[in-house]
Amino acid sequence: MRKDKEKVIDDVWTEDHVRSFLRARAYDGTDDNFHMLLKAYQSMRPSDFELFVGFFTAEGRDINACGKDGRTVLDIITGHRHGDEYAAILRAAGGR
Repeated sequence: MRKDKEKVIDDVWTEDHVRSFLRARAYDGTDDNFHMLLKAYQSMRPSDFELFVGFFTAEGRDINACGKDGRTVLDIITGHRHGDEYAAILRAAGGR
């Protein structure tokens, strides 16, 4: 079976596209703030993620929201091989 879409790399993200992640909602009982941050981390390059975190915190959202397992997004990405830049962005925004 063939893939019906090619993976897009280096796509230019507009502010509206980045901001659209603020509408992401979890439907399994996970905290929406945690869900938004995790989806943004999984989908964005560091520069786009930094822009998103600025929008996220400007709305007064919880940068330290936890998932069902009690871990924050910062806890999760700290263990990732390429997570250092993302972790620094979260720490600069008050992540702990």
